[in-house]
Amino acid sequence: MSEKTAAEKTTGVFPWLLMLLMSSVTFVGILSELMPSGVLPQMMADLKISEAQGGNLVGYYAIASAIFAIPLVSLTMQFNRKTLLLILLGGFAVSNIVAGFLDSYGLIIFLRVIGGICAGVMWPMIAAYGMRLVSEQAHGKAIAVIMAGNTLGISLGMPLMTYIGNDFGWRIAFIALGGAILVIALLSVFALPSTPGEKLAPTSSPLALFKIPSVLIILLLTLLGVVAHYGVYVYITSLVDEIRLAGGIERALLLFGAGSLISVLLAIKYTDEHLRLLTIAMFAFLIISMTVFLLFGRTSGIAHFAFFLWGLSFGPLVTLLQAAVSRQVETAKDVATSVQSSAFNLSIMVATSAAGLLLGLYSPMSLLYLAIALAVPGLLISFFAKKALGH
Repeated sequence: MSEKTAAEKTTGVFPWLLMLLMSSVTFVGILSELMPSGVLPQMMADLKISEAQGGNLVGYYAIASAIFAIPLVSLTMQFNRKTLLLILLGGFAVSNIVAGFLDSYGLIIFLRVIGGICAGVMWPMIAAYGMRLVSEQAHGKAIAVIMAGNTLGISLGMPLMTYIGNDFGWRIAFIALGGAILVIALLSVFALPSTPGEKLAPTSSPLALFKIPSVLIILLLTLLGVVAHYGVYVYITSLVDEIRLAGGIERALLLFGAGSLISVLLAIKYTDEHLRLLTIAMFAFLIISMTVFLLFGRTSGIAHFAFFLWGLSFGPLVTLLQAAVSRQVETAKDVATSVQSSAFNLSIMVATSAAGLLLGLYSPMSLLYLAIALAVPGLLISFFAKKALGH
């Protein structure tokens, strides 16, 4: 660990610039995963692929992240954290830039899998890396700042990438993202401290973690929270069309993003002291917003406010769950967060499948009932999980 970092941990000064640089990594990380969603029509036309094949560009990426996260994080535990992050950023950059020049759907899928593997290692390791650069009292704050990039990537980055794709073509969007990743990697070479890896002990192995009741509670909260949120979010366009929202999807995403940004800022300030209260509030706001959609979804103004409330709930989702699971272990926090990250990705796949089935049978409003049905037990578990989440 560098002298500067050691001084920061001793004096308690929070290294904002380092954390913001790490936040930019999660910003481009989520864009790398979701990019095809924003430029899907152009890719379908250019590559002559179906909508299902287009969906696989995101699906295979997520599957690779979920499958490879735990084993690869365990295998790379002894790697220098800075070196590993630079390798992963290189993988992200290459997988996006090269895809922008290819005409072969099969090769692009292969590159998407490579990107997914890099993501499976990056998401858990970046949080653990950040925690090693601050005092223990600031772990939650570090995770909140780093994972803010994920929320901002969804709410601000995706509309930007979609704009670039619409105006300049999907290939330019992919290449531009890859170029941005290379810039972040270059900054990381000079700015981030070199931090050694650590040995994986039997007590901190993935299997050992599954024997800790508090970890299992957090994984259950991950499943409930992610499926509830993403079951609706994946089909947000269908919801907007169903309730005939004034201003359409653009207005919905703007209000959702505003709520997300506010809740991320609150998470940065309060996660360390009030993790349990914030988790309860996250589920509560989700229940309230979904209920408002059901009761007043077609009432202009009230429906718009519901999207803002939903954003308040959605914003700190990743931050709170990763902060919670990292509290359960003293060492090998990368492994703990990799288990949670895998559960997160698998939950997104469950959400997409379950919501797709409901949407095929009923109206988009049925997704709101699914979200409430999952969020209510999530709220109750959070209320009573004082050992896992704190008082």
